[in-house]
Amino acid sequence: MFDSHAFYKKRLSSHVKNLSRYLKYMFNGHIAFAMLFFIAATAYYYQQWLEQLPANFPTAMIMGIVLGLLMSYNPIRTLLEEPDLVFIIAAEKQMGTYFRNSMIYSFVIQTYIIVFVGAAFGPLYFTSFPARSGTIFLVTLLLFLLLKGMNMLANWKMLKVRDKNSRIIDLTARTLLNIVAAYFVIEGQALFAVITIALLLIVIVYDFMVASKQPGIFWDLLIEKDQIRLQSFYRIANLFADVPHLKNKVKRREWLTNIFIRRIPFEQSATYDYLYQISFLRSGDYLGMYLRLMVIGGVFIWILPNVWIKILFAVLFIYLSVFQMMALYQHHRTQMWLDLYPVHPTLKQSAVIRIIRKLGYVQAFVFTLLFIIQLEWIGSIITLIGGLVFVWVYIKLYVEPKLKNI
Repeated sequence: MFDSHAFYKKRLSSHVKNLSRYLKYMFNGHIAFAMLFFIAATAYYYQQWLEQLPANFPTAMIMGIVLGLLMSYNPIRTLLEEPDLVFIIAAEKQMGTYFRNSMIYSFVIQTYIIVFVGAAFGPLYFTSFPARSGTIFLVTLLLFLLLKGMNMLANWKMLKVRDKNSRIIDLTARTLLNIVAAYFVIEGQALFAVITIALLLIVIVYDFMVASKQPGIFWDLLIEKDQIRLQSFYRIANLFADVPHLKNKVKRREWLTNIFIRRIPFEQSATYDYLYQISFLRSGDYLGMYLRLMVIGGVFIWILPNVWIKILFAVLFIYLSVFQMMALYQHHRTQMWLDLYPVHPTLKQSAVIRIIRKLGYVQAFVFTLLFIIQLEWIGSIITLIGGLVFVWVYIKLYVEPKLKNI
């Protein structure tokens, strides 16, 4: 007889082993140091900012939006795989325990996010509402966890609905109600909070009624969503280690590639320059990661008051970008036709190093421009010279030896 509980335990064990295999590479010494510096600097300026917090600061609105979105975001990790459409779908009636365990696992994992965000908002909450006790704040977080659990049940029921538009409308309605309810709870408007939560319960009950009329589980959708989330994790892990399970997505970005590729000479020695620049621009991983790091670093440089901390953050994000782009070297590791190129293998390393160096230099120039716009002349000079020197030294002492050993 099919035991769905034992089947889930086997799937969960395999899933945890798979994640831990890549997490140990993702949180290595380099990233751990960068995260420690980032958290310490953020906490320091967060505390200083709270000392000058305006009396009319919209704490309830900001917390309501963030926590409302978190309550509405309820991905359910079913751990289903594509072969299950053939081998497990016949046992759908015995899969109740399996899906119950999936929801418990998903809720526990996402509980940590609510708790972490709530803890981060704690100092802001008590600064804005000094008369409230820690018990009130704890009860508020427990209420949000309860609402998140109810939203997760509604989300699970709506996954049975085949019509995509119906699922979007339902999610939009629940998201708006979650945000408004969180706002009223934090603001202390008990009556309006009760009314909003009651409306949310009505929507959730309606979801249950709609789902009860559906013929069965929408297996294709469950597997698709689970695979999308897994591939998202693989894309991040691929920046730190070799991920053979990754399915790379390619985007044409024709206008962007034409701008850069036409500058590459049509020569045999530029074979890998062309290949890796195309890969950087068209892959779904590298360009997006590079731009996100540049934007986040730029935001910190713009808002932080101390020029020396700005410079440290500039160097930190240049380092993160250069480090992440090293994964480009392994991007075509499974393509055997690269071995047929009638070019020397050392050109491959040289091409990747040139791209990484250019990206590091571009980021240094962008961060320097931000200093110039803010009229931080000393900071701009130090960031430009320090950034360029750091990129050159880091590539010479770390990137080049590392790529030679791969």
